[in-house]
This record gives sequence, C-alpha cells and structure tokens, in this order.
Amino acid sequence: MIVVTADQVASRTRPDLTADERDRLQAVYGARLLLPVARNAGDELQLVSDDAETIVDIVFELVRSGDWSVGIGVGEVHEPLPEDIREASGEAFFAARDAVERAKKSTPRFAIGAASADAAHVEALFRLALVLRERRSAEGWEVYDRIVAGARQTDIAEELGVSAPAISARMKTANIRAELDALPALARLLELLDSPDPRSSGPAAPESPTEGRP
Repeated sequence: MIVVTADQVASRTRPDLTADERDRLQAVYGARLLLPVARNAGDELQLVSDDAETIVDIVFELVRSGDWSVGIGVGEVHEPLPEDIREASGEAFFAARDAVERAKKSTPRFAIGAASADAAHVEALFRLALVLRERRSAEGWEVYDRIVAGARQTDIAEELGVSAPAISARMKTANIRAELDALPALARLLELLDSPDPRSSGPAAPESPTEGRP
C-alpha cells in the first residue's frame, strides 16, 4: 500500500491550512482512498491508498501549492484496517514518516521511502517532474489546468482570446504533453515499489549449464 504524509510548511507563522486541505482531498479523492484523510500531529495530513495514479495526482497537487512537504511511504500496512487512519500502522507509515522528514530539507519538498532498492531511482524521477512543474509560468498553468479538465486546445484558445498556435506554443514551453505522458509511468513505478523486489527476496536464480565450467 502507499501512504502519504504531508506537513504544512511554516505552519507556526502562517494560517492553518490543514483542515481545509483535508476536506478538499476527501471530497475529490475519498472514493479512491482506503481510509478517510486525517489530520495528524496538528499540522499534518495523512492518507492511504492502493491506487498509485491517485497518489501521483495528490502529490503533484500538494507540491504545486508550495504549502506542504510531502513524503510517500510504500510497503506493508497492517490489516484489517481500522476506521481511523491515525490508528493504522505498518512499514508504509514508518517509511512515510521518514520520507516527510527528508522532504522538509529538500527542494522540491518531496521524498519517497520504501524497502525496495529502486526507491531512490523512483524518487529521482518524481523530483525531475516536480522541478519541471516549478518552472512552469502562470500562462502555462492556465493551459495545463484546462487541458486536464478535458478542454480542447481550440476551446482554450477561444476562452483566453489567443490563437490556436499560441496555445500549442504554451503547451510546448510548459512541457504539458511530456508531463501527461509521464504520469502513468510514475504511477507504475510506485506500483513496482510495492511489489516484492526479486533482487532482495525469493529463491536464487538457477545456475546456467555453463556456469562454473572452466
């Protein structure tokens, strides 16, 4: 399973965003989560899901806002699940805790914790995607938000009062198509992190007929 722990940035000097964000995430993603989103430790949010695509969407939204340090933990969660996520436990929760602490000290504010030997590689690819998003202009976000909502480029051009080629140029500069194409791959990598690592467990590969021969 996959756990997300998000800690509000500079919570002591800024208004509390936790309750509103908890309610927003529950309203948008609740049907795809295993337990309701909860407020944990004052200014933290915590959620759990077995849907990697949902986790990618949530992480990208939280990091985009700049208001959260976000840690992903991948691994076992003790079952049966309780009614309240704050009573749940398992290695995914411990990994998410370690990850969010690392995220607080990094740019972008994101980290992944998992037992898999590939966790660092997956984290690096997420970071690359998040850095590209940080460089997106306001004009690029105008187009991105409408594209993911299902609008056509011609409709976006009409709404914004610009030409269709101008929208195509914005999409290229903002790397929108490249990001959208990469999202399923990032979700798949998270799924693989939640699978047994053949390099660290399971029976040894059989010896080939030629191994050990002079």
